[in-house]
Amino acid sequence: MKKYFAEVIGTMVLVFFGVGSAVLAGAYIGNVGVGLCFGVAVIAMAYALGAISGAHLNPAVSLGMLASGRMKATDFFGYVVAQFIGATLGALLVYFIVIGMPGYTIAAGLGQNGWGMGYASEFNLTSAILFELIATFMFVRIILEVTEQDSKHAGLVIGLTLAVLLMIGMQITGGSLNPARSFAPAVIVGGTALQQLWLFLVVPAAGGLLAGLVHRFFGLNKVSTKKTNKRK
Repeated sequence: MKKYFAEVIGTMVLVFFGVGSAVLAGAYIGNVGVGLCFGVAVIAMAYALGAISGAHLNPAVSLGMLASGRMKATDFFGYVVAQFIGATLGALLVYFIVIGMPGYTIAAGLGQNGWGMGYASEFNLTSAILFELIATFMFVRIILEVTEQDSKHAGLVIGLTLAVLLMIGMQITGGSLNPARSFAPAVIVGGTALQQLWLFLVVPAAGGLLAGLVHRFFGLNKVSTKKTNKRK
C-alpha cells in the first residue's frame, strides 16, 4: 500500500502546486511561472517519492508504463485510483484557500482545462486534441526513456519537460497532459469544464498509451542495445 499512498501524496502536491499557482498567483507569475510550478512539483516528488512508487502522478504515465511492459495491470489500477484521489485532495485544498479571497466565486474558475469560446486564446477542438495528444505522447516517451536509463537526473529532465510543454499549451487547453489533474477542478467547477472533461480524460490517455506501445517496440534504448551487441 505504500506505493499507492505515495501516489496519493505526490499527485496531491502536483495539483496543489500547479493548480494553486494558476488560481492564486497566475496574474502575477503568468504562464511561464505556472508551468515552472508544475515542473518543480514533479521534480520534487520524483526525488522524494520516486524510490517508492516511481512518482507517476499521472494516469497517462501509468498507462504508458503498462503498455511498455514495465507495470502490472493490478498495480496500474491501484495507481490510477490513487492519482485521482490525490488530485481531488489537491484541488480541494486550493478551493478551500481561494474561497477566502474577497469577491471570489466558483464562476471565476479553479484552474480547469478547456478550449473554445471564452477560454484562453479560444483555440478550437481540433487544436486542443492535437496539442494534448502530441504533448502527452512526447512527455511519456521522454519519461520512459530517461527512467529506463536509470539516470540520476531523470526527475529534473521530466520536470523541465513538463514545464516547457505546459508553457506551450497554456493558451490552447490550459495544459493538461494528465487526466487526474483535469478531473478534480472540472468536477468542482462543473458547467462547461465538466462538459469538456472527456477530452482531458481520453486524449492524454491515448497519448500515454501510444507512447508506451512505441517504447515497447521501437524504444531508443533497445536500438542502442542492439548496436552494442553487434559490436561485441
